[in-house]
Amino acid sequence: IMKEGLLLTAGGVVLGLLAATLVTQVVASFLFGVAPLDPLTFAAVVAFVAVIALIATAVPAARAAGTKPATALRAE
Repeated sequence: IMKEGLLLTAGGVVLGLLAATLVTQVVASFLFGVAPLDPLTFAAVVAFVAVIALIATAVPAARAAGTKPATALRAE
């Protein structure tokens, strides 16, 4: 569960970074005090998304790990 969630997150981060890099010229006029390709801002956003995704995948993974296999098989 963790692997699947984090692989989706990694793909989303890569696509998001590419999209953000491509639209920097469009949104540059809206940015005040931040360079359009500021590496610190990009790193902070990636870290924030990664932490949220880690938490979002860890909770269901912990629940799944705590389920007894026999109980899961009976439920289906």
